[in-house]
Amino acid sequence: MSQSQTTIKHDTLFDKPFTTPLDKASRFSFDEQVVACFPDMIRRSVPGYGQVLAMLPIFARRHCKYRQQGNNAQRVSRIYDLGCSLGGATMALAGEFEAQDLQIKAIDISPAMTTEATTLLSENYSEHDIEVITADIRDVALEPCDMVILNLTLQFLPAADRVAVLEKIYAALSEGGILVLTEKTHAFDEQYDAWLVERYYDFKRANGYTEMEISGKRNALENVLITDTLDEHHARLAQVGFKRHLTWFQFLNFVSVVAFK
Repeated sequence: MSQSQTTIKHDTLFDKPFTTPLDKASRFSFDEQVVACFPDMIRRSVPGYGQVLAMLPIFARRHCKYRQQGNNAQRVSRIYDLGCSLGGATMALAGEFEAQDLQIKAIDISPAMTTEATTLLSENYSEHDIEVITADIRDVALEPCDMVILNLTLQFLPAADRVAVLEKIYAALSEGGILVLTEKTHAFDEQYDAWLVERYYDFKRANGYTEMEISGKRNALENVLITDTLDEHHARLAQVGFKRHLTWFQFLNFVSVVAFK
């Protein structure tokens, strides 16, 4: 196959915020401009994101046991999608469950994200019990639940606030419930970490990113997205009370962990 046949192209709208040089004061934010290109951006910049979403309903079928009571007094499984962005995890679940089975609460701090998520979810899953909430997950009281999804969210919180969020999640989970935590990480070994980072940039190049886009996004996320090592994630989960937690997925420097209550 010729090189021209294998070249990946993308619309110039995608990742537009990162196609021009950014000044040093520029910082990444989930505003309307990012929302417009977010689905394509996450597909091309988060290795394995689609596989992670596809596994969520499988996990839910195994661990959601209808332990909570819905608005109509029927037994349901309550699930939280914390840092829901456009509701990708929520849609992955709603698409595989009957409307009466789940009560999903999708929370994000960005009004631009929750506005679009509300539209998408109402258009596609109007019969499902889904509530989209605009709030800081650090401030929201969680009701008893069977499952919590924390996809690419903890990394945007100050390091000092991460334990408190996980403590709140652990307290809300019913016995037998699970947390699915997906994060970008860094390796403790500098040489290994440098290799992972370079292969990650190769992944982005293969998905059509230009050098300016890669550099622009890296600069925009500096001091906004703060990663932990995989060991730090596991240590923190143990600290808040999770007795069992395992890494079920890793693709370069992106990992997903499931923790069992």
